[in-house]
Amino acid sequence: MKYDLKVISASESVSNITLDAISVEDAKHQAKLKGLIPLSVKQKSEHTLTLRKNKSGFQLILFSHELLLLLKAGLSLVEAMETLCEKEQRPMVKTLLDDLTNFLYQGLPLSAALEQKAENFNQLYIAMIKSSEKTGDLVDVLKRFVDYQVQVNLVRKKIISASIYPAILLIVGGLVILFLMLYVVPKFSVIYEGKGANLPFLSHLLLAWGHMLSEHGFEVTVGFIGVILLAIYGLSRKKFRQIIFDKVFQIPSLGEKLKIYQLAKFYRTSGMLLRGGVPIMTVFEMVSGLLNKDLGLQLTLAAREIKEGLSLSVAMERHQLTTPVAVRMMRVGEKSGQMGQMMENIGDFYDDEISRWIDWFTKLFEPILMTLIGMIVGIVVVLMYMPIFDLAGSIQ
Repeated sequence: MKYDLKVISASESVSNITLDAISVEDAKHQAKLKGLIPLSVKQKSEHTLTLRKNKSGFQLILFSHELLLLLKAGLSLVEAMETLCEKEQRPMVKTLLDDLTNFLYQGLPLSAALEQKAENFNQLYIAMIKSSEKTGDLVDVLKRFVDYQVQVNLVRKKIISASIYPAILLIVGGLVILFLMLYVVPKFSVIYEGKGANLPFLSHLLLAWGHMLSEHGFEVTVGFIGVILLAIYGLSRKKFRQIIFDKVFQIPSLGEKLKIYQLAKFYRTSGMLLRGGVPIMTVFEMVSGLLNKDLGLQLTLAAREIKEGLSLSVAMERHQLTTPVAVRMMRVGEKSGQMGQMMENIGDFYDDEISRWIDWFTKLFEPILMTLIGMIVGIVVVLMYMPIFDLAGSIQ
């Protein structure tokens, strides 16, 4: 991981440096070995591949796809940019494309023009474009980028679609249970008032809940809404989501699948950049943000050993960033010299594994969830009607 340090040198001048370290203490130790006194240490934010629509409405994947089509049709880069600018209707996006076109007219290469608008183009994308300018294969790089994003979106959409039905079941089932507990049960508690010890024990507990709601309904409602709002606020905070993700990551079976999902993105992105001509160490610095904290630390250790001369496959295997299949594929890539293509193949293999697991999990989880919700609703209803069943039996 990268750390930004503010240090004092022997000449008592203050400067900022960046070090590759495994922890804050390691970064301080490295600075002291250089004869510097660290004043502050801050982990450097990693440049991850963010492709979401920004506030201006600009979409990087759409821009890349349209630019690719125009270049393949035979237009020059400047003509393609002018065409995109002319057809654009959104003012902010049109301004962005106008600025890029003007930069090209001034003689800047495309990568330099994109750097002038870095808030819209992440460093991974700019690095790919810059490497393509050295080899003259801008069309191929754009095609690989579009193909990469399509594949990533397929896996993401599969996960989202697999989550929709269970989410609907949870929402509807939860609303039914809330209706029973907040409205129906208090009504039944009034009907059974006075029965006292004649009620079954579990029915007595359920109806005691109804009495409590009837006496403190407002406080319970406010508290319930407060808990929901607090949960929504927590989920909107990145740090809270990271805590939940870390806890889920510790679940053996589920954590292993999440690790494979992260490794799939890591290998696919690394392969795309390597094929674009970006050096391997630069690639690792860029894509480390795709991994969680623990895996990112392992990647830093692996990168350090690769710098020292250890082979990529051995370093990645030593730090548990591979599977047996991935190790064998990387060894083949090292022998053939096609490591970029091999890493993309590893990403494909992992994506297929995740897709199969999602299909299996949804087929198993959905009926279990329906059964669980049905059991909860059934138990509540039976407990409410149990005194009536007892009364009917005594009449007979």
